[in-house]
Amino acid sequence: MDYDLIIIGAGPGGYVAAIRAAQLGMNVLITDKRPVAGGTCLNVGCIPSKALLHSSYKYWSAKNEFDKYGIEIIGTNIDFKKLIGQKDAVVKDLTSGIGFLFKKNKITFVSGETSLVKQNDGSVAVTVKDEKETEKTYTAPSIIIATGSKPVEIPALPFDEISILSSTGALSLQIPPQHLVVVGGGYIGLELGSVWNRLGSQVTVVEAAEDIALTMDRELGIALRKSLASQGISFKVNRKVLGAKKNGDTFHLEITATNEVLSRAEMLSCDAILVAVGRKPCIDGLKVEEVGLTLTDRGFIQVDKDYKTNLPGVYALGDVIGGMMLAHKAEEEGIALVESLAGQAGHVNYNVIPAVIFTQPEVASVGITEEEAKNQGIDYKVGKFPFAANSLAKALLHTEGFVKIIADNKTDRVLGVHIIGAQAGAMIAEAAIAMEYQASSEDIARTCHAHPTYSEALKEAAWDTFATALHK
Repeated sequence: MDYDLIIIGAGPGGYVAAIRAAQLGMNVLITDKRPVAGGTCLNVGCIPSKALLHSSYKYWSAKNEFDKYGIEIIGTNIDFKKLIGQKDAVVKDLTSGIGFLFKKNKITFVSGETSLVKQNDGSVAVTVKDEKETEKTYTAPSIIIATGSKPVEIPALPFDEISILSSTGALSLQIPPQHLVVVGGGYIGLELGSVWNRLGSQVTVVEAAEDIALTMDRELGIALRKSLASQGISFKVNRKVLGAKKNGDTFHLEITATNEVLSRAEMLSCDAILVAVGRKPCIDGLKVEEVGLTLTDRGFIQVDKDYKTNLPGVYALGDVIGGMMLAHKAEEEGIALVESLAGQAGHVNYNVIPAVIFTQPEVASVGITEEEAKNQGIDYKVGKFPFAANSLAKALLHTEGFVKIIADNKTDRVLGVHIIGAQAGAMIAEAAIAMEYQASSEDIARTCHAHPTYSEALKEAAWDTFATALHK
């Protein structure tokens, strides 16, 4: 065997698995179609989008919020070349950092189109074709597929990445569209819609469901839509796109209702469209049919609880196996899998995977929603606390939002925490730790929190769950 472990895909799941495996003494090869590591998340996803969200919020805040603090700014301009360049510099710096970690841990990185190949003895090997069309085959007793996901394309709106955009194209626009229509009201659509709305575009979100951010607790989704609408984003929910015609630089979208109450078809004109209706597994080029790799009915790689596929010695993790399509979920799976391969007790608690929408306000969630608690017949209780009553939020004039805790009514064990407001993404980590160690709401409430901080709102919501909030 050439290596102890081969990993296909150098995104968060793959590269973290490679580093942990190397730390555990394995000789690791990792391959990726890109010339640099980081996958979708680092190159065209999580990181560049957060860079643009931060930059665009600074600009928006200068125009719309600074006067509240007694700061007068006369004239604001955007250097789009510099703005996009800063985003690209962040990506380059971080991908270089992963390359350094590969070298430090003696991990071999090979770039090229990677496929699985059956050996004469029935085992599976990996073939990599580089840019010169040169192929080389590598063997290892264990192979991990961590190839991630890619945007779903809908027939009526095929991507050209110029005016009909996937998330990748929306991150590379050089100037704001006059009117951007976002098809899909999930994480990606809301975040990128926020970016271009702040930078001057008229933005309309078209969502087939009854509301946006449906994976979140309903109270959070309702509050987020209200907040984004106040920032200038328009929403058309219970609508789907039937088709599009282009006249010059203008698209004319035909949309129709998805329920009987709103039966009338409408036309919507715009100059750019972002399609963000979901993601699908990226298995192109793996030759899954040739090697007989089993897929689910939705096209994901089928694995058991130990991430084993139906092929001997072949495993899969991350977006390519479905579930929550989040970088940190893939990372945890990568660590758990390689630790299991090393004889340790690798494990992922899927009940405590936090999720964050990096709009303004931020939205963060971990555990079950109130809707899920009802559907599961759980005897639960709810505690809430508004940021409007939080000292730091009032001092910084960021009082929008609230913290919501769901706990078991009998045991007081925390089952879910949902936050909308400033720093929600950072605050959710405390909730995740509490849930990982099966804390009660009283445990959180009786833990001393620094004052003044936003996290005191979590403490107060915990008090509200098992007793009564102190400052509500």
